[in-house]
Amino acid sequence: MQSGLAPPRHISLQLQLPTGPISLPALSLSLSLLRSQFPSFFPCATVGVTKHKSAVMDDPKAPTFAASDRKKRPGANKYVLLCTILASTNSILLGYDIGVMSGAVILIKEDLGITDVQVQFLVGILNVCSLVGSLASGKTSDLIGRRYTIVVAAATFLIGALLMGLAPSYPYLMAGRVVAGVGVGYSLMIAPLYTAEIAPASVRGMLTSLPEFFIVAGILLGYVCNYALAGLPERLNWRLMLGIAAVPAVGLGSSIFFMPESPRWLVMKDRNEEAKRVLLKTSSDEEEAESRLQEITQAARDDANLASSKGRSGQAVWREFLHPSPALRRILITAIGMNFFMQASGNDAVIYYTPEVFRAAGIHNKKKLFGINVIMGCTKAAFVMVSALFLDRFGRRPLLLLGSVGMACSLAALGLGSKFLEHAGSKPTWAVVVSIVAVCADVSFFSIGLGPITWVYSSEVFPLRLRAQGTALAISVNRLTSGAVSMSFLSISHRITFGGMFFILCGVMVVASLFFYFFLPETKGKTLEEIGAVFEDKRDEGDDPKAREMTQL
Repeated sequence: MQSGLAPPRHISLQLQLPTGPISLPALSLSLSLLRSQFPSFFPCATVGVTKHKSAVMDDPKAPTFAASDRKKRPGANKYVLLCTILASTNSILLGYDIGVMSGAVILIKEDLGITDVQVQFLVGILNVCSLVGSLASGKTSDLIGRRYTIVVAAATFLIGALLMGLAPSYPYLMAGRVVAGVGVGYSLMIAPLYTAEIAPASVRGMLTSLPEFFIVAGILLGYVCNYALAGLPERLNWRLMLGIAAVPAVGLGSSIFFMPESPRWLVMKDRNEEAKRVLLKTSSDEEEAESRLQEITQAARDDANLASSKGRSGQAVWREFLHPSPALRRILITAIGMNFFMQASGNDAVIYYTPEVFRAAGIHNKKKLFGINVIMGCTKAAFVMVSALFLDRFGRRPLLLLGSVGMACSLAALGLGSKFLEHAGSKPTWAVVVSIVAVCADVSFFSIGLGPITWVYSSEVFPLRLRAQGTALAISVNRLTSGAVSMSFLSISHRITFGGMFFILCGVMVVASLFFYFFLPETKGKTLEEIGAVFEDKRDEGDDPKAREMTQL
């Protein structure tokens, strides 16, 4: 295991909000990284790269390195990028709900006259019901395929959004949240799973983190809708905020016409010719496509043989989770633990209830409250892109540890600021500013580490025959924890104050940092078929890797 952090150096990222630009150094750095991963989108950049390669090839010491590097890191084409973007946009549904509900609950509370307990249930019920969608999505995607599961997710959320937008009363609104929650559960599981199965290993980290980027984009979109629609009549503003979510759901359901099926699912169904056609489109050349097909086919064959030898079929996957091998036990601990800490960090609750926190700090103007949300959303969007661009360069562990330690420090600062404001009669401006900066820092560190890397890790660590239902299990823990935190955040905060709640979340992140350091191995640059060896007994790590393949599961 790696023990040290390797944070990126010399990164200048300045964000002047709400209208200022991102700084040119950060923009040029991001652009250069995108050019290196997707040269077909930036033909003008290939000249410099070609010259550099020629210079390297002229050096007699260089050819071996250049050839091995090319073999280890095949490029990703724009077709892969298009497919992963279309799949990842499913996550915008959850992001929009998180963002828009943070402001809409204030308006709903005033319009319908509901209590704080009812507000907590209204917010948290979507996350609890997404547990149902997450659990069902594994079996569904194994039966009907990854593409059509995306349609199920979008259609379910569409129905929920319409129910919420047309709700005449609190019970109807709750019914809409229940249905939308099932759709969110489906979308959260299928987006990273599909992306992980279609992306080459060299860029899988960046592409599989795109769902988190679209969650953040959805949150920012929700914040902007809050800000723009808050001035409408009381009975119209929040209904329009919630009902607008039906529009992206229609577009997402239509996107499957441009997407191929997952090649790994096709191999599972013995449709190898179709899988090869997909791999030819998503690989840099035919040789790479053949190599990937052989790896996938061999892994599927070994999985089937192992299941047959143990008397287990696809119908008994959950029995295998209850009686796991040592390697599978390690996978379950890491995947479930990461998803638990992602939501136990309180990130969703902080976003949902930020307006309530700052109302307690003395800011009562709705436009100002929603403006703070927009600032926070812009900050998240900037840093999630930083994480995505560096994930395949520095690896999962360094960014995850940087993010979790940063969250612990930010939550400690937020707790101190909140405690000061609770006991200060005049509510000084500097203390409010410190609290706003601490909130932005907390969500930024989340966007660097836990936010994107949880989706990446959950979708890549399970072996093929267990991947869909294993990912579904991990994300179900994610949604259950999110629901529990969201439905109790206000009640606990009213008992121990917001400052006390933030100190508890700080303690959770300290424990999370230790968990990540000791239990999560690095998976950067490995194919999905190779990752299983990482979870074998560490005493055997120096031995022949072929002796430690996932077939030992």
